[in-house]
Amino acid sequence: MSDSSTSVELAASLRELLTRLSPGDRLPSSRELIQRYRVGPATVARAIAVLAAEGAVVTRPGSGTYVAVRARPEREVLDTAWQTVALTDRAVDTRLITEPPGPAPADTITMDGGYIHRSLQPTRALSAALARAARRPDAWDRSTASGLPALRAAFAEMTGGGVSPDDVLVTSGGQSALSIAFRAIAGPGSPVLVESPSYPGALAAAGAAGLRPVPVPLDSDGVRPDLLADAFAMTGARLLYCQPTFHNPTGAVLAAERRRQVLRVARASGAFVIEDDFARHLGHGGPVPRPLVADDGDGTVVHVTSLTKPAAPSLRIGALVARGPVMERMRAVRMVDDFFVPRPLQEAALELVSSPSWDRHVRTLGADLRERCARLAAALAHEMPTATLTSVPVGGLHLWLRLPPGVDDTALAAAARQRGVAVSAGSRYFATEAPAAHLRLGFAATADHAELEEGARRLGAVCRDLGPTEH
Repeated sequence: MSDSSTSVELAASLRELLTRLSPGDRLPSSRELIQRYRVGPATVARAIAVLAAEGAVVTRPGSGTYVAVRARPEREVLDTAWQTVALTDRAVDTRLITEPPGPAPADTITMDGGYIHRSLQPTRALSAALARAARRPDAWDRSTASGLPALRAAFAEMTGGGVSPDDVLVTSGGQSALSIAFRAIAGPGSPVLVESPSYPGALAAAGAAGLRPVPVPLDSDGVRPDLLADAFAMTGARLLYCQPTFHNPTGAVLAAERRRQVLRVARASGAFVIEDDFARHLGHGGPVPRPLVADDGDGTVVHVTSLTKPAAPSLRIGALVARGPVMERMRAVRMVDDFFVPRPLQEAALELVSSPSWDRHVRTLGADLRERCARLAAALAHEMPTATLTSVPVGGLHLWLRLPPGVDDTALAAAARQRGVAVSAGSRYFATEAPAAHLRLGFAATADHAELEEGARRLGAVCRDLGPTEH
């Protein structure tokens, strides 16, 4: 460095030197710096003063100059208190659908999931469908708000009952469809009748739309029409949400005569029925009842269906089926939400359901689910003889287990998670107070039958350890 070098250039050189030193290390003396960088004493003094002002060095008279302890940069604390006032009272409660806090043990057996295990997914067919879809020259073009005409036609054919492609709105899965339907049909503050118990995702979506869920009890034949009529009369509700086929969480199927009664009661009340038909492709090999919408001659039913459950979690493709002005309202809601579902995913879904492999997959999946259901039911009877299965369903992904008196479902689920088995506490499935303690146990998300049986064994051990609690 020449005599013309400035203190700014020297300070830059010393900063580079500091990166190779540790806090507390002594810098070379002023004499050494003068000799090394060929500068004058005043230049060294000015450079050291700059670094000291920056907090990079500490000077100690009579001792020397030392590297300062590098303090962590302090982040400015944002004052966001004003947002509490600006956001008003429209909080979105996700507690019903979020996972418990904290990581589960590494070997946790998943019995709280709502999707099928990777080994049950049509992975090869999905990959082939996506590859074929990507080769379409128009795969990345814009889709209409309603969805691809051919995919809407496929959903219409699956639904039956004279449904046309114009009656179908393609959605980003079933949860998106529920959110659209709740917001389109009822205004904030309105009551919505729901089966008790019911799907937590629907309860959360209804709450996010500002609706007030009102429970209507069900039994082994589905929702009770007599109590449904009373609930409509007492609340003035104009909307019912129900799952007539392989109900989540109980697995119940709405009996044939009750299907007709539910439609009559809703029509007499001037109300809509949101039919969540998420499990249409999850039968265990037997006949699956026709959707309510297929026998609806008045536009009462808004039908929700999805390909996600029988295929894979990330195939976020579902549909709303409805007739009349309500469809225009839902199409408008979807337009302001996100315009349309990404076309490549729609094309892939169309390729999948149009392939001969789709029907084979549904049949194979049904057989696998039937075997898994039976295995878990038998294991629970052996490991938890004091608990009671409400029924062994003929479709769906879950068993609904009533716990012995005095056993708290939330405490049991938390303790089971720590012991390596994840289950769902039944209280999440009730819009109001639960009449008894239950667990929802999934049999589709585990790797194999051995995991199912081990999960039941762990759960039984936890239940015995907890025992009845005093209330």
